[in-house]
Amino acid sequence: MKRISVILLSLVMGMMLTVNAQAPYRHGIGATLGTMESFSYKTFLTENLALSVDAGFKWTTGPATFVENGSYTWKYHVSPMTIEANPNLMYEAAVGPKGLHWLVGGGISLGYAWHSLYTYDSHYSYGYRFSYGKFGINAIGGVEYKFNIPLTLQGDFRPGYGMLFNKNGAVHYFDWAVCVGVRYTFH
Repeated sequence: MKRISVILLSLVMGMMLTVNAQAPYRHGIGATLGTMESFSYKTFLTENLALSVDAGFKWTTGPATFVENGSYTWKYHVSPMTIEANPNLMYEAAVGPKGLHWLVGGGISLGYAWHSLYTYDSHYSYGYRFSYGKFGINAIGGVEYKFNIPLTLQGDFRPGYGMLFNKNGAVHYFDWAVCVGVRYTFH
């Protein structure tokens, strides 16, 4: 059993360290815009296997009930701003005209979120600030076009599961992003 594990690990590491000349490029650096605005880095680990890491700001939305201080329950629509990193492992293959690739894969998101809630009654205004840790898993699907110059344009959709948590509880929601990425490519 141990020997099989070592062999499988060696094969996977060998695949990750070998970049075939068929990959559209080796590295790309740029920005992602859309529901997530971030710095973006992408590298091909093999001919068709790419790793992309986006780090930046994202708006998150989802209905939730959250308990604060153990005695009050507020029902509200969560829409905090998150600072997060979203690494994705993707399979890419050429399709259609030269330079066009489709991609599919998945990843995780880790970060920090904050949210301010304001309530009003006839006499007073109340403000509450909530801070959360953020964890999520997501799928990713989309297309990427590699121009004849060192530039790529990627459009993708990232549906997934998100969880915001702090010492008082957790909020679970459908997490998603629609992004357009622009990257300068190099070898």
